[in-house]
Amino acid sequence: MSQGVEFNRLMLDMRSMQMDAMSMPKAAGTPQVGGTNSFADMLGQAVNKVNDTQQASNQLANAFEVGKSGVDLTDVMISSQKASVSFTALTQVRNKLVQAYQDIMQMPV
Repeated sequence: MSQGVEFNRLMLDMRSMQMDAMSMPKAAGTPQVGGTNSFADMLGQAVNKVNDTQQASNQLANAFEVGKSGVDLTDVMISSQKASVSFTALTQVRNKLVQAYQDIMQMPV
């Protein structure tokens, strides 16, 4: 039962992020310098969100290990997997950014 609740919560979070991304104003070919939603800010927020997810997962795992009541093993495992998936996704984004930077640096001027 709690797996369905966690899945629904995850889907709601993903839809919320999608709606936030779709509602952001798009500049016509010009980057936002000093804007409220710069790329660096968005990347920093993503890193912070992954960090928060991992810390929450660790806290839940620690609570389960010490036998705190109300902490279910399935919740711990789901939280752990969410943290793992979010970290993997962030790592893939970083890899793509590094690859794009390397490609640009290798372009002849």
